[in-house]
Amino acid sequence: MPKTTNTQTPGTVLQSYIDEYQINAFSLSKSIKVAYQSVTNIIKGKGRISTNIALRLGQYFGNAPQYWLDVQSSSEMSELSEDKKFLKILKSIPKANKPKGKVKKEPAGSKKTVKSAGKKQKTVKTKSGKKTKVKKAGRSSKK
Repeated sequence: MPKTTNTQTPGTVLQSYIDEYQINAFSLSKSIKVAYQSVTNIIKGKGRISTNIALRLGQYFGNAPQYWLDVQSSSEMSELSEDKKFLKILKSIPKANKPKGKVKKEPAGSKKTVKSAGKKQKTVKTKSGKKTKVKKAGRSSKK
C-alpha cells in the first residue's frame, strides 16, 4: 500500500496507487466502471472522490471506502485551513448557546394518542413512520 501524508491530495494518492499496481487511468476507469474523465479529473485535482467513487476504489484496491473519503476530507480541510477569506468568515460565526433549564422532548418513536368521540378510525403516521389507527370524531347534526 502506498504511503500517504496529510498534505497529499486525492489525486496524488490515487496516482501512487495507479503506479504501484502498474495500471493506467484508463484501465482503472474501466475496472471500476466510471468515466475515464472522472479518474483523470481526480488525478489532476479538478475532481473529488465522492462516496460512489470511494466505494469503487475500496472494492478495487481492497481497502476501506472510508480511507478514500478520509483522503478527500483531509485534503479539503487542509485547503480550507489555508484560505484566509474562509478563516475570516469562520471566526465571525458565533458559538451556539444551549437553553437554560430542561427542555422536555418527546421520543422519536412514540405514538400520540388522539381521543375522539366518534366510531370512525383514521390511520395516522407517527414521527417514526409507523402507522397507527386513531378514532375519528363523528359530526353531530344538531340544529
